[in-house]
Amino acid sequence: MFNEELGDPFIIIHSISLLKAEEHSIAILILRIEKEELDMKGSGFYVSLEWVTISKKNKDGKKYEITKRDILRGKSVPNYAAIEPNGNGLMIVSYKSFKFVQVDQDLEENMNEDMSEKIQVEPLYYWQQTEDDLTVTVRLPENSVKEDVHVQFLPDHINIMLRDCQLLKGKLYSSIDHESSTWIIKENNSLEIFLIKKNEGLTWPELVVGDKQGELIRDSAQCAAIAERLMHLTSEELNPNPDKEKPPCNAQELEECDIFFEESSSLCRFDGSTLKTTHVVNLGSNQYLFSVVVDPKEMPCFCLRHDVDALLWQPHSSKQDDMWEHIATFNALGYVQASKRDKKFFACAPNYSYAALCECLRRVFIYRQPTPMSTVLYNRKEGRHVGQVAKQQVASLETNDPILGFQATNERLFVLTTKNLFLIKVNTEN
Repeated sequence: MFNEELGDPFIIIHSISLLKAEEHSIAILILRIEKEELDMKGSGFYVSLEWVTISKKNKDGKKYEITKRDILRGKSVPNYAAIEPNGNGLMIVSYKSFKFVQVDQDLEENMNEDMSEKIQVEPLYYWQQTEDDLTVTVRLPENSVKEDVHVQFLPDHINIMLRDCQLLKGKLYSSIDHESSTWIIKENNSLEIFLIKKNEGLTWPELVVGDKQGELIRDSAQCAAIAERLMHLTSEELNPNPDKEKPPCNAQELEECDIFFEESSSLCRFDGSTLKTTHVVNLGSNQYLFSVVVDPKEMPCFCLRHDVDALLWQPHSSKQDDMWEHIATFNALGYVQASKRDKKFFACAPNYSYAALCECLRRVFIYRQPTPMSTVLYNRKEGRHVGQVAKQQVASLETNDPILGFQATNERLFVLTTKNLFLIKVNTEN
C-alpha cells in the first residue's frame, strides 16, 4: 500500500493514525543522526527529526503517498518527542533547542548548486582571537581553487569574494596590519584568513562591525585568562561566611544525586502549519525521567523529577491555556532513582500503581505506590498511626544477557534480553 525509500538509517520515535473527512493519514516522526559538513566545531553531527505524513488521497483508495514532509534540526537527542492526536502540532523535550529548516522537495538534488542554503543552517564564518591576531575560517564549496578567491585587506576594512559572489565586506572592529595579514585555502575546502592586530591585547567583541553572520570560538587558554581576571570576585573557601543573608553554595552539602550533567532542558510546542514555536517551558533542573502512554487517545505522558518526587504530566493539545496537566505523583521516586547509577530503562504502569526501572544486567526495581496496611503500624518516633506504606521490590533475572527492552502494563512487566523475554507479575489482585 505504501513503499518508499526514506534515506539514511532512522528510528520511528512516534506515530499516529488520523481520519479527517474520510481521508486516512499516518503521521510519523523519524529520528536520524546526521553528519554536518559545515560544522567546524563540536561533534560534527546533528540530530534530524523528520515529520512525515502519509495519506490515501487518490480515488481508488488503495495507494498511500507522502503529502507532507518537514524537518527539524538540533544538537541533542530529544528526551521526548510526540505528535499531537489531531496532527496539528508537535511537542519536544530536549536539552538543546530544535528548529524547523526550510527544505525544498528538490533540495537534495540542488544541495551543491546554492551555497546560500548552507549558510542558513550554519554561520558563514567562525573566528578566533589571541592578544596579537585573529583567525577567520570560511567554508568553501568543494573543488574551490585559489583563483576563485579574492581577499582584500585594508587598515580597517576587509572584503572577501568567491568568484563573483561577495561573502563578507565591512569595517573591522579595530585596525589591523593589512600588509602582514595573509590567507590560505586548506585541504578541507576551508579558507583561513590571518589578521594581525594593530592594538595588541585589545579583545574584539565582533569581527566586522554590525555583522551577525559569524560565530566567535573561545579557546581554553582565553577562557582561563578571563577566569583569572575575575578571580577577585570569587572565594577559595567553600562556605566562607555561612551566617550571611545569602551564603554561597557549599558543594559538600549536595547529595551526589543532586548534581546533573546537563544544566537545563526545555519543553517546546511547534505548530504544524506555521512551523513556528508556540509554547516554550524552561524545565530548569527538573530532570526528565521517562514517558508512558496512559490514554491511547492522548499524547504520551512524560515524567519529571521535582525536588525528591517524580511527577507525571499529561499533554493536552486541545487546551491552549492549560496544555500540561499533572496527573500523578510518585513520592521520593526522583531521589531514589538517582542512586541507581546503572539504570537503563524507566517506566510506570498506565494506572500509576507502580513505577519500575531496570539496570543493564539482571536487576529490576519495582516501586509501589502507598497502599492501606492490613495490620496496625505505628511510627515509633512520632507515635502516630501509619495507614499506608509504599514498597520497593527487587527482581533478579536468571540471566547475564544484556537487557534490550522494558515495558510496563498495569499487571505485568515485560523485560527483553538478547535471548529471552521475561514476564514479571506485579499486580495479581485484579
